[in-house]
Amino acid sequence: MLLPLEFRRDERGWLLEVRRESRMPKPTVQTNVSFSRQGVIRGLHYHERGQDDLFACLVGTARVVVLDRASGEVFTADIGEDNPLAVYVPGHHAHGFEALTDVVFCYHVTAEYDPSDADEHSIPWDDPRVRDVWSTRSPILSERDRASS
Repeated sequence: MLLPLEFRRDERGWLLEVRRESRMPKPTVQTNVSFSRQGVIRGLHYHERGQDDLFACLVGTARVVVLDRASGEVFTADIGEDNPLAVYVPGHHAHGFEALTDVVFCYHVTAEYDPSDADEHSIPWDDPRVRDVWSTRSPILSERDRASS
């Protein structure tokens, strides 16, 4: 689900309403913010217990990639300052993003993270179903994402 966002700008800077609970299919319970350098790919991850994510790129531009694991259908959207959208991703879909520039990325999630019982599963960034949607062939990856490749 795509949700249009609107930057309200003036001489001081901008304000961005990222999430309004009344627009969400499920309530969100935790918010995370990450900084990624250009060339980073985070993901693809999915959640068997159904944690959904609402993604918004607050600074810069990111390419969100969503893979329907059942059908193999792939969705992508370049979001950020030049295309202010939030992307709602059901947790059973594999999802990730690529930092097309340096980015500040916001995730609202429908389940709190529990490191002792993490519901985090991975599909390699270069899986044949998504390999051609990324802009890079040599991404910067976390140890966990490198291990899934």
